[in-house]
Amino acid sequence: MASGDTLTRTARALATLDQAAGISWEMIDALVHEFQPALFVVGLPRNMDGTPTALFGASRAFGAELAARYRRNVALVDERLSSREAEALLRAARSTGLKRRRITHGDIDRIAARILLERWFENPDAAESLQESATHA
Repeated sequence: MASGDTLTRTARALATLDQAAGISWEMIDALVHEFQPALFVVGLPRNMDGTPTALFGASRAFGAELAARYRRNVALVDERLSSREAEALLRAARSTGLKRRRITHGDIDRIAARILLERWFENPDAAESLQESATHA
């Protein structure tokens, strides 16, 4: 997860959600309460040729659930190569001494979330929108 500011168009990595045991709505509730986001940005996993991956439907469903639970719009952003970009940034930070411990999957996921939010800042019109009102109709 990441948080951003639409005024400064900056984003920062926050936390990693381990969904192996299911979605941690308690953790999401706490972060929503703390940061009061105007909308959510959710990554859509696609193959390099643009076709949906096996997790595409689950990501859309998660976005729809966010919209319904918190009554906010959701922007669905193509997440292709975000993890690779995140890993490259972390490796560069490690090689310069800015990051000392080993790189974990959680580190990569947090930075990838920041990258997705930055992508949305750069081009919000490229995102697919889930309107919260559409989820309640």
